[in-house]
Amino acid sequence: MFESAERDPVMSKDDFAVREAELRTALLQRQYALLEKADRTVLLVVAGIDGAGKGSTVNQLNEWMDPRNIHTLAFGVETPESAQRPALWQYWNGLPPKGQLGIVFDSWYAPLMAEASSKRPDPDAIAFLAAEIQRFEALLAADGVQIIKLWYHLSRDAQASRIRKQLADPATAWRVSKADRLVHKRYDRLRRAGETVIAATQSAHAPWQVVPGADDRLRMVTTATALLDAFNRKLPKVVPLPAQAGAPAFVRRSPHASMPAAMLPTAPMAPESYEVRMDAAQARLGQLVRNKAFKDRSLVLVFEGIDAAGKGGAIRRITHALDARQYSVMPVSAPTDMEKAHPYLWRFWNRLPTHGRVAIFDRSWYGRVLVERVEKLIGAEVWRRAYDEINDFESQLQESGAVVMKFWLAVSQEEQLRRFNERAETPFKRFKLTPDDWRNRDKWEDYRRAADVMFERTDTVGAPWHVVATDGKRQARVQVIEAVTQGLAKALGKRGV
Repeated sequence: MFESAERDPVMSKDDFAVREAELRTALLQRQYALLEKADRTVLLVVAGIDGAGKGSTVNQLNEWMDPRNIHTLAFGVETPESAQRPALWQYWNGLPPKGQLGIVFDSWYAPLMAEASSKRPDPDAIAFLAAEIQRFEALLAADGVQIIKLWYHLSRDAQASRIRKQLADPATAWRVSKADRLVHKRYDRLRRAGETVIAATQSAHAPWQVVPGADDRLRMVTTATALLDAFNRKLPKVVPLPAQAGAPAFVRRSPHASMPAAMLPTAPMAPESYEVRMDAAQARLGQLVRNKAFKDRSLVLVFEGIDAAGKGGAIRRITHALDARQYSVMPVSAPTDMEKAHPYLWRFWNRLPTHGRVAIFDRSWYGRVLVERVEKLIGAEVWRRAYDEINDFESQLQESGAVVMKFWLAVSQEEQLRRFNERAETPFKRFKLTPDDWRNRDKWEDYRRAADVMFERTDTVGAPWHVVATDGKRQARVQVIEAVTQGLAKALGKRGV
């Protein structure tokens, strides 16, 4: 795999001068064409042996191209902010919009490379990390992100010589890190680790290319050529989604836990009983989020459901129990232009809470398999793929310490019509009623079918759906907040709180 690069090939100055002129012109033209068309984000992942010239090459790319549309993303040591979120959060958060080029240092490959280069690498851990990477890259590629992966390599002697040369010059000595100095001693182990990483994560939609790193001119030409080839390639029409590492376990739903059954009328709750149970639930929720155990967790609440089913009222009863500085309510509507310029889940990754906080989504990522599916805003292959993408997303939330709870609020057609009419006749409620609300009533059965498939495909042990009948508002609001407190208490191991 590395034999050619370890021969340390070189390029003459004259050959480089010819290639430089061609490549600089072509790269700029393709960069501006990408910016104008904005049909994809291009990610250049830079990896390989330390001291192989990765930083110098990226600096030169910025000179050859327009640096205003290049995002250099260097992640390195985990920050306190990223440590409180899923491992992939920082990479999702840093994704440039379509039409832009991102160059990624210290990427999602760092944990895999660390494991593969350890003294006793764990094959199971390597397989797990590789599977996570393959799935992540497939999700990005399926959503318009083109990934080019370059592995910079050179011989042991060339690496050592390069480091000595840089150390001898005060202008370049600062570039030499501790890791650069250790490569000579760990070369064989790092070489084997590189072969393992490349073999385990090679794919048609995110291919690896080995770049000889000993000669500055050849390294730059090889990098520029690889990038230009990628610019000229068409995006794949279909990207197969690899199996999820540690796939979430599913709950077997009972026949009565579907949307139609949840809309059966419930007995009205007396106001006195409602006040007692609501006050108790709010007090308990307030205690739980102030508990010391919650400092290492977060709470993510998702509210979906039929129009006028009472999502806003249920959310207000929850926030009444919380400190306003501790929670965020995110109403989700049609994506903005910036959100459309990123993969679908990007706008939700950007809103994830840190530990000790509560994030409440008034509608959510499930719009892809509900409104976007029913209104035919996307193709069938997109919403069918979304179930796995959503399960993967929620699984990562749980692994990072988030307690994920999802509520479907269901109302009968008769009660919905009564509430619509009430809104139309009440001045301070009239803003809640839109033409879309009336139009969606005509697609009641379409939404019911979409919701039932959603329950079947995304009801997991770690992130279950709670289907709540809301014709009786008091009963529904109590049911929601009591479910939240019970679920959070169980997750914190604080049943008695």
